[in-house]
Amino acid sequence: MISPEDSVIEILQQNGIDMVATLPCDRIKNLLPLISKNFFEIPLTREENGIGICAGAYMAGGKPAMVIQSTGLGNMINALESLNVTCNIPLPILASWRGVYKEGIEAQKPFGEHLPGILDGAGLAYTIIDNQDELYLLDHAILDAFKNLRPHVILFSPKVWECTTCVAWSEKKLVAPEERSINLTFKSTTREPQMIRYDAIAAIVPLLDDEIVVANIGVPCKELYALRDRDLNYYMFGSMGLVSSIGLGLALKSERRVVVLDGDGSLLMNPNALVAIARMNPSNLVVVALDNGAYGSTGSQETLTAKFLDLELFARGCGIENTVKVHTKEEVENALSGALGADRLTFIHVVLKPGNSDSPNIPLTPVEVTERFMGALRC
Repeated sequence: MISPEDSVIEILQQNGIDMVATLPCDRIKNLLPLISKNFFEIPLTREENGIGICAGAYMAGGKPAMVIQSTGLGNMINALESLNVTCNIPLPILASWRGVYKEGIEAQKPFGEHLPGILDGAGLAYTIIDNQDELYLLDHAILDAFKNLRPHVILFSPKVWECTTCVAWSEKKLVAPEERSINLTFKSTTREPQMIRYDAIAAIVPLLDDEIVVANIGVPCKELYALRDRDLNYYMFGSMGLVSSIGLGLALKSERRVVVLDGDGSLLMNPNALVAIARMNPSNLVVVALDNGAYGSTGSQETLTAKFLDLELFARGCGIENTVKVHTKEEVENALSGALGADRLTFIHVVLKPGNSDSPNIPLTPVEVTERFMGALRC
């Protein structure tokens, strides 16, 4: 008899899933090695990061899914609502449902027991698979996600795996941390900033040709639209912190060069994005960190980069080797020109003054932006 783990793999393959973002759970420890073996896997350190990566991959023509523990859904709901639901981006989410069946960890129970009601309240589609005989429902849920362009959560009861014959976890060799030495030489000076963010974006847009550009939520999107609207621009309307995650997903599934216009507040909200970017090391990705030391779209409240944290050093610490710090229009132009001409992951740290332009709102809906963007990627 085929194991439930093998059945899940077969259903994912039959539905054309080509990328799986994962976070582990003890109940699916035999499934996870099969995911690694059969799919392009993105190991995550935080669930929201996976939402952004999968959204970018989908828009570039991929068919991603996530495999997580159900507790992670508590971290994901706002991003699912403000990105996937708002922009009609599908995502099947296979979740090991904790807290409801033979649960030995008391802390799992409050969220797990209320999870169906939470998903109902959020208006998110979900399917409960209570035992192995109901695995066919996974196929229906994946079809629903991509047909109706929405996220669909599949809650797997631990009962599904109780009688498994799969021993993939015990057969997998446990890997200890590799022996390695780190010799980081970093000398950098942050000079007095000369530009506001609008000036930096104005220096960037004349250099663009057929690159994909993903712009951070809020004022940066409005400034990019005002300076140079393009079908290959992706403007974010929600999901704060996920712009570099989306850029990573696009870079992994597209041959085009991808330029991400991120910000200090956004990067500090989702530092996991740089960790994943460094790990995957896409040579066609350029992350431009527009650092004005402030949450620019909410009143320019101070961020940690104003006095305490250097984003270029942080990117180096995450494992991105090719970084540069710039302060002037000419330095921005030289750094981006070099990055666009190189076949190498690049992080450009742009030091800026706080301040916003008076750029108007973007006269497009999130769905219109997404559909226009995906159409341009197919050309």
